[in-house]
Amino acid sequence: MIQVEICTPSAASAKAAKEGGAQRVELCRDLPCGGLTPTDGDIEYCVRGLGLRTHVLVRPRPGNFYYNAAEVEEIMATIECCRRLGAAAVVVGFLDYEGRVDAGLTRRAVEAAGPMEVTFHRAFDEACQPPLEALRVIADCGCTRLLTSGQRATAIEGAEVIASLVGATPVRILAGSGVTPMNARRLVELTGVGEVHGSCKTLLPDGTPQTDAAQVRALVEQMKAY
Repeated sequence: MIQVEICTPSAASAKAAKEGGAQRVELCRDLPCGGLTPTDGDIEYCVRGLGLRTHVLVRPRPGNFYYNAAEVEEIMATIECCRRLGAAAVVVGFLDYEGRVDAGLTRRAVEAAGPMEVTFHRAFDEACQPPLEALRVIADCGCTRLLTSGQRATAIEGAEVIASLVGATPVRILAGSGVTPMNARRLVELTGVGEVHGSCKTLLPDGTPQTDAAQVRALVEQMKAY
């Protein structure tokens, strides 16, 4: 079965993801800006209250992925907090001032994570270097997986690049962006990925995105065929 990861921007969304049959979430907040670090309380609720395999996005601010010294220290402290709260993985991404994967900071994050897994997120899709070269750097740093849309707006559009990454290194490729119950099977067929990432979101009356349990259930059911 293809592993399904649901991007959940709140504790309520994580609860809906579990109701839909998800066993793994990427927990964040402020999804409209691309996601930021969630609160300690939400992490603890997902891990201990819901019993979900919780991958925590560690991103202190919106914008680029080139961080100053103070931001780096905040990121490392957050990684330590995630470990203390029982998260299964952290999700990070670092680019240098030239727009290339920052190997030094990525390696430092992997070391700080200790037993937790590390996913390198879609900062990869903004990297100014060939995809396979960037992936090899990420692999050399010890990351467990890469979340990518194949350097395109959606994973379906980037399917050719994603397919070229699958099996190229030990890093697991997690295809994300625009993944829905309607296109997930096609994405798997085009790319050969073993993991997919979707938000399965709906909008509340005030415009806030929230995970929809029915969409999660449909996505999980689609992936059971593999």
